[in-house]
Amino acid sequence: MDRVVKLASQKAVVIFSKSSCCMCHAIKRLFYEQGVSPAIYELDEDARGKEMEWALMRLGCNPSVPAVFIGGKFIGSANTIMTLQLNGSLKNLLKNAGAIWL
Repeated sequence: MDRVVKLASQKAVVIFSKSSCCMCHAIKRLFYEQGVSPAIYELDEDARGKEMEWALMRLGCNPSVPAVFIGGKFIGSANTIMTLQLNGSLKNLLKNAGAIWL
């Protein structure tokens, strides 16, 4: 749990992902298209990935990936991020975290 929290606070946007997950790919793409350069941790490529996946589930992320943190705070998974994008509030979260300046 401590490792997830530490990694999540090191950059304005952090995404915990799996390289084979199509929703993870879509969420990463969404952030890239907005000019955000998130820190991405591929759990299936990390030696401690399973441990981090369990920590994410304990934080309430179900499914465990994609798990998006903005400004060090757990925001949610794909459904939450897409909802925020559609209602226009994702951009404000990104601005407030210093991930974008526009």
